Amino acid sequence: MDSDIITFSSDNSDKKGVVSEHLAQEDRSPDIVSLRPTRFDDYIGQKDAVDTLKIAIQAAKLRNEPLDHILLHGPPGLGKTTVSHIIANEMGRELTVTSGPTLEKGGDLVGILTHLGEGDILFVDEIHRIPKVVEEFLYPAMEDFAVDFVFDKGIHARSHRFRLKQFVLIGATTRVGLLSAPLRDRFGIFRTLDFYSDEQLMVIIKRSAAILSTRISDEGAMALARRSRGTPRVANRLLKRVRDYAQVKYDGQVSISCVEEALVLEGIDNLGLTRLDRSYLKTIISFYNGGPVGIEAIAATLQEETDTLVDVVEPYLLKIGLVLRTSSGRRASEAACRHLKLDLKSK
Repeated sequence: MDSDIITFSSDNSDKKGVVSEHLAQEDRSPDIVSLRPTRFDDYIGQKDAVDTLKIAIQAAKLRNEPLDHILLHGPPGLGKTTVSHIIANEMGRELTVTSGPTLEKGGDLVGILTHLGEGDILFVDEIHRIPKVVEEFLYPAMEDFAVDFVFDKGIHARSHRFRLKQFVLIGATTRVGLLSAPLRDRFGIFRTLDFYSDEQLMVIIKRSAAILSTRISDEGAMALARRSRGTPRVANRLLKRVRDYAQVKYDGQVSISCVEEALVLEGIDNLGLTRLDRSYLKTIISFYNGGPVGIEAIAATLQEETDTLVDVVEPYLLKIGLVLRTSSGRRASEAACRHLKLDLKSK
């Protein structure tokens, strides 16, 4: 059994995948709390993407047919996985979750596809990391709902086409440029998820606080939102850490002073930068005189993976203008020098 493939059932039938979302009574725990919304009516932000998907879902229901394949693109933590769960819930279909790196062989993918029912949804996270040999099985599966098998070799080779049920593929990627053109062109709906505003994050934080039975002031929620890097996942993670601090130091009440003190311990500054973010900027400014410098050189200096810097660190720094990406490499902006109180010419 592949533990990286998870199937969620959206109805009360006896149909089960590797893991069912319907927990047995003995498995239920009051400590298991999900902050994910389950309907688009509860989903905050990403208005254009949500409106597009709601129309597509309503039209598909009216025609009694599956959705087009959907590609979701954006930095980590903006809700791509949550959107896939909501789509499955709104369509009343079963959701199977896997990721690109776990699909090492064509047989891994074919095994999943042949178990999908009519209209079921397959969510592939980090779809740009699917190996080429596996990706080629997706082409006829997405277009013709079939997979081709070749038996034997040489003059005895025979081909057999296996028909699949009409399924919906939802692909999520943080680096859409790494997706091959043949795969990208087979998606009917393409939506980009962008960073959230402070006001939207404040609403998310207050909703999550209510679910977690945590008292938080408007000022505390806004202070937390401003340090959440425009990302709901970060906001919810920091809220849990602030909640711990509040229960020990502030009698459970999350105020602005509580947020500031708690996040100092977490190494989060007033712009939401982590220790790694600040080290990244300091490396460009101090080691490479402000840049330009290649990402490989920065990664080597920090002893971090290049993908970590590109996918996790850079998107937010680029968004708020602290780093510039040029043809000759990365440059730190004057705003970055002011924020870190460093001289651009320092060495």
